[in-house]
Amino acid sequence: MPAPPSAVRTVPWQQVTVGTPGPEFEARPPGQYAYDFPDTECDGWSTPALRLRFASVRGAKHRYYRQPRQDTARAAVHEATGSIVFAVADGVSSAANSELGAVEACKAALERMLHLLSSSGETLDFQDVTRYAAERLRQLALWRLEGREPEPGEVAGLYATTLVTGVVRPGPEGPTAELVRIADSMAWVLEQPLKQFRPLFSSKTGSDSLLVSNEVTPLPHVPDVLEAARVRLEPGQVLLVGTDGFADPLGDGDGLVGALFAHHLNAPTSPAWLAHLLDFSRETFDDDRTLLAIWPHPGDVPA
Repeated sequence: MPAPPSAVRTVPWQQVTVGTPGPEFEARPPGQYAYDFPDTECDGWSTPALRLRFASVRGAKHRYYRQPRQDTARAAVHEATGSIVFAVADGVSSAANSELGAVEACKAALERMLHLLSSSGETLDFQDVTRYAAERLRQLALWRLEGREPEPGEVAGLYATTLVTGVVRPGPEGPTAELVRIADSMAWVLEQPLKQFRPLFSSKTGSDSLLVSNEVTPLPHVPDVLEAARVRLEPGQVLLVGTDGFADPLGDGDGLVGALFAHHLNAPTSPAWLAHLLDFSRETFDDDRTLLAIWPHPGDVPA
């Protein structure tokens, strides 16, 4: 008889530490009805023009106190145009079921953008998109309250969430990203040759910050004028969208966390590695973390 094959020898990944690590402990399970919100999720794929990766991980605080991950990311391709639509959300911790609000806001935003791209093609009405997401939260509250029409404060008390949503469209001169945000999640263009993170919205930490406190007004509120950004992605640039669990330790991007991610995002990595990298340990930073990245594709996807 032939000898059995020898085991493949591999070395388990060790948690990435940045500076002084946080405490080590085994994650505790979230509440028994939070099974639909896994500790970690990731995804990644490529189109002929664009390459996408995202990951979302539960923070140490939620792992210790048996709370579900309240961050979410979703992305889809609009097949007729080759555009990528995306959404990143961070459920507000004071809301009772913000983890569900974050998921449903992202799903609703993608559903609406795909519909609008198919019906109107050239333009996206982001007021329509965000109001559609807010309406999804109202419908959830209506169901939760057994048919009683909820007050806006009741919807927020159940499902409040931040939202950054948008589209990246391929084009002959390179892909163009259009995005809007509600509340304080963030987006950047990573300039790879310079390893610089250029914020697309005002930040809590940068010297150009327009925020004077940690107070935010999340969905279901939709402001009359949305914070919006539009940018063309050049070769060597990466569009990044992330929650404050990533943005806070990143800061201006010129420290250890910025150096770590500038190095590893030089080219698309595996989705699992991005999730592992995002789960780095650093003292005092214990929030959920979500990061979505889109690279211009240098050529056609191999067959």
